[in-house]
Amino acid sequence: MEIQNLKSAILALAVADRNNLLKDITESLQDNNSSSKASRRHILDNKMGQCPHCSHDKYVRFGIDKGSQRYKCKSCKRSFTEYTGTWLAGLQRKDMVADYLELMLQEKGLDKISETLGINKKTAFDWRHKILAALDNKDDEDDFTGITESDETFFLRSEKGMDVNDRKSRKRGGRSNKRGISNDQVAVIVTQDRKSTLDLRVAKLGRIGKLDIENAIGKRVKKGVTILCSDSHHSYKGFARDKEMEFHPVNASKGERVKGNYHIQHVNSTHNRIKKWIDNTFWGVSTKYLQQYLNWHRAKESIKLRSDKANAFVEITINIGALERFGQIQTQYEKLISTQS
Repeated sequence: MEIQNLKSAILALAVADRNNLLKDITESLQDNNSSSKASRRHILDNKMGQCPHCSHDKYVRFGIDKGSQRYKCKSCKRSFTEYTGTWLAGLQRKDMVADYLELMLQEKGLDKISETLGINKKTAFDWRHKILAALDNKDDEDDFTGITESDETFFLRSEKGMDVNDRKSRKRGGRSNKRGISNDQVAVIVTQDRKSTLDLRVAKLGRIGKLDIENAIGKRVKKGVTILCSDSHHSYKGFARDKEMEFHPVNASKGERVKGNYHIQHVNSTHNRIKKWIDNTFWGVSTKYLQQYLNWHRAKESIKLRSDKANAFVEITINIGALERFGQIQTQYEKLISTQS
């Protein structure tokens, strides 16, 4: 039906019918635009959630707070809303959340998002990193099983967006003045098994050691379950020995790429895709926020086969602890900088 004919048909309705139709359309639009907000309410209302304060699973509805459903925990007696602990807590413009997430999924730049939504660029930046903080939820990570490839790659240390006083500024995509692996290089440990379980972890500045591998994946590998495959670096050998895991080194420096079923070509491919994505889409990112963008890439990989990517993205971002992790970004960056020798 053409728009003009539809308009005429609507105007021909009785006033009460037009009002009811308008109400139905408005509610439908609100439902579609608030899927990101309603998801956690659905979880809590169906008794599948937990108290964000004490993690107890017994709670009751406790009225409405500024349009948000409120709950009260039977254990700690504290109240909370459907947003408490999530990145949505405290947001003034929740009506823009769905549009923001859509633009983020399209990987639009902050300037474009700010212009489209009519919000401050700083607000667009903060929203992005609150959402990305929600993606770093280690409690939901699976163990690595079967043949598991792990290898490190390096990103040039960047203070993009920050004042640099201890060295000369360099253009994006520049090179370090130091040869080889140095504190100008940020080591990222990439691990994935043949079932597409993936971990991307900023480890330290400079060369990694056995402890860095342990901190990255130590809790997700098991003797008799994980078969580790990496290069012949002594740190991986020592890590596998301590874990009593089967280990198959591939010595790429000697031209060795494949040993039967064992290789690290999947990991090397992931290295290349991440670097192209970060360089081409964002023109590089600050080391301070590198882990957040790695989390984003991992999330992209986890939902790439979903037909409902928007809903899938919402599902993995609405979790408790996002605001706390957002507040720890500076602390984690300072901890990383302290690893330089």
